[in-house]
Amino acid sequence: MLRFLGVRLLQAIPVLIVMSIITFAIIQAPPGDYGDFIRTNMITQGNASQEAATKAAEAYRESHGLNDPMALQYVRWIWGIVSRGDFGQSFLYNKPVLDVISARLPKTIAIALVCHILASVLGISFGIIAATRQYSWIDTVLSFVSFLGMTVPRFLLALIILYILAYKLNVQEIGSFFSSRYGGELWFPGGLAFNWGKAWNLIQHIWPVVAVATIGGLAYNMRVMRANLLDTLNMQYVETARAKGLSEGKVILRHAVPNALHPLIAYQGVVLPYMLTGEIEVAIVFGLATIGPAIVGSMAIGDVFVTASLLLVLGATLIIGNIIADLLLVALDPRIRVGSDA
Repeated sequence: MLRFLGVRLLQAIPVLIVMSIITFAIIQAPPGDYGDFIRTNMITQGNASQEAATKAAEAYRESHGLNDPMALQYVRWIWGIVSRGDFGQSFLYNKPVLDVISARLPKTIAIALVCHILASVLGISFGIIAATRQYSWIDTVLSFVSFLGMTVPRFLLALIILYILAYKLNVQEIGSFFSSRYGGELWFPGGLAFNWGKAWNLIQHIWPVVAVATIGGLAYNMRVMRANLLDTLNMQYVETARAKGLSEGKVILRHAVPNALHPLIAYQGVVLPYMLTGEIEVAIVFGLATIGPAIVGSMAIGDVFVTASLLLVLGATLIIGNIIADLLLVALDPRIRVGSDA
């Protein structure tokens, strides 16, 4: 297992390199850069002349290496990451890109993991219920919920919830993680005493993001689990288990469900990036300070190092997710072994 893990990690290195090259080239492909953003702002907001704005933009490009060839910019960026962990300087935020990532990525991953856990537990449970009650009214209702979750765009659901909260319920402070009262409070203000008020305030602010980002994964898990379990329940070994006198609950949970979980375990390889992108769509609508608005905002103004670094992080989560999925498959099914003939 350790050898398998080491091989997969070594294989990830060239994948990340190729991914970084393609990402960097695509980001730089459209015309314009941050110098153009500075020029436009100076003209439209600073009432500067076109000549002065052009000179300021050109000076900025020269001082920050934006006039260098794209290959040289890429090599400088990658070498900074490899040699000293420097992802470059953010033009928009005027601070190291690593600071931007460290401020936003943990919140994004935390939300994505919560969504993933809810989508997996609820989706698999609903899939088992629907499969064991095939063609009943429960199966019909759950199938309808799954259909809505798979077809309705998440950004549309986010807009509907935003409209209801802002215009119908008059909810204030949308677009932040905490109310102004709790923003500066500590999680553990008195030693080991946990700040439950701040935790509840956080839930009140992020539940729309969690709910919308969860529903797509829940619908997928439920549909796949239902279909796989229906196939598995017709297998001979399941009939043999019934013939031995095992209760229907033991037959389903001990024999059918573990084998029906294989495709969902393999799906874990892409689920974290999927949840991250689902969070990105909703976070943009609600304006939360996660990596979603940071990616979109940096792409719009040519903050290339922020965009490239965040997309590289998303690619790394995809690779890590696939490795975790392989390990989970081995743990679930002992027949799966690296180099075996099974």
